[in-house]
Formats: sequence, structure tokens, C-alpha cells
Amino acid sequence: MDSTLCRMTTSDGQRPAGSGILRHAPREQQWEPAVGGDEETAEAIDRHIETHFGPIASVWHEFASDLVNLHVYLVEPTPDRPYYTLVTSGMSELPMAVPDGHSPYAELMISLPADWPLSAGNFRDDAVSWPLGLLKMAARLPHEYRSWLGPWHSIPNGQPAEPYAPGVPFAGVLIAPMIRCADEAHTIVTAGGKEISLLALVPLHPAEMDLKVTSGTDALLDAFSRVDVSELFDPKRASSV
Repeated sequence: MDSTLCRMTTSDGQRPAGSGILRHAPREQQWEPAVGGDEETAEAIDRHIETHFGPIASVWHEFASDLVNLHVYLVEPTPDRPYYTLVTSGMSELPMAVPDGHSPYAELMISLPADWPLSAGNFRDDAVSWPLGLLKMAARLPHEYRSWLGPWHSIPNGQPAEPYAPGVPFAGVLIAPMIRCADEAHTIVTAGGKEISLLALVPLHPAEMDLKVTSGTDALLDAFSRVDVSELFDPKRASSV
């Protein structure tokens, strides 16, 4: 399977000319507790994960949630997918503030190498736990700032962008289509017919983040043609720029 994002196109067959840059800004509203939960949506996400990625091994639950009840599901490596897969559940409890023609519902995912130290004790180390924190931050961001996330959006880690943890060379993230799965895995459909886009997080080096900001998505995808980039995160991946 081709695992290079530079091969990806939009739904109309065109390469994306550009996309939004989502920057952190002072939040207008205070912490607001999530109310209830969408059981139908949660059940649909459970089924979707087990159908397309494998059995759910564990779930990171939030004890107190801001705006949405956000959880992260973990699928352990399988023979077909020999790496961890992490998927959010709860981002789609509320619609995003999308422009016309875009899906208002989304969840996010990332895959980690099979040797990623995912034990509970290791998660006290920011160098290990930052992908989990990144998933939760990105999933809550559109609800915090009344915005939205879609393919080819990017989020720098601050302004200027800084590494996610000491010793980690990544300082931003690209929202992108998954490419290591069947086409049917891209959309979660609830029993009531609600469609939820499932999008991947692709961590970026500072130079890649700068290229995306200054020259747009096409330039970044062209740079990706020199490296192997997909939703399977490679912590040793060199910058494409």
C-alpha cells in the first residue's frame, strides 16, 4: 500500500491548493462541563473501530470533561495492522462551526509503532504521552473556539511553534485523510444516519509547519514525496524540508 500522503487528493480528484491554519488564541468562554453523552454515536464509534482497526483493548476516560465527553480508544497491534491505533470518541457529540458543504462532525486518530511504551507508568513522561494529549487537544479545539477541523488544516503548537515535549522534534500537526485503511473506514455512520468523518493526525517538524504556513498544502505534500508519511507516526522520521 502506498503510504505517502503526497498521493492523496480531494474528493473531486484535485490536489488541495491550501487550507486553514488553526492558531491558539485566548478562549472567550470559561470551562463548561459536558452534559450527558450521545450513546448512539458512542456505540457507532465502538463498532467502527472494531470493524476496521481491531478489538478495543482499553479506553482513556476523562473524569471531568470540558464541553464534550472526550475519550481515547486503544487498539493493540494485530497481524493486519502491526501497530497501535488510537481513536477519539466524543468530539462528534457536538457539531463544529463548519462552512457550507463540509461535515460538521469528526473524530480523530493516530497510529503509533508497536514498540511505543504505552504502559500507565510511562505516561507520566511527556515524551511518551504527548500523542494522547495531542489527540485530546485537537478534538476539543473546534468546540473551544467555535471553529472546525477538516482535511489539510494544520495546528501549530503555539506561536511560535514549539516541540510537544523535550527531545521531541515535532511542533505542529496536519489533519489528513487516512491511507492505511479501506475507504469505508473514513466515515462513521450512526444508526440514525449521522455521518462522522474520521481524520488522521500527522505530526510536523517545525520547518514543515513553516512551509505549510507560508506556501500552503501543495508545497507540503510535494515535500512529503521525499519521505514516508501516513497516519502511522514514525518518531524517527526526518523532516521533508
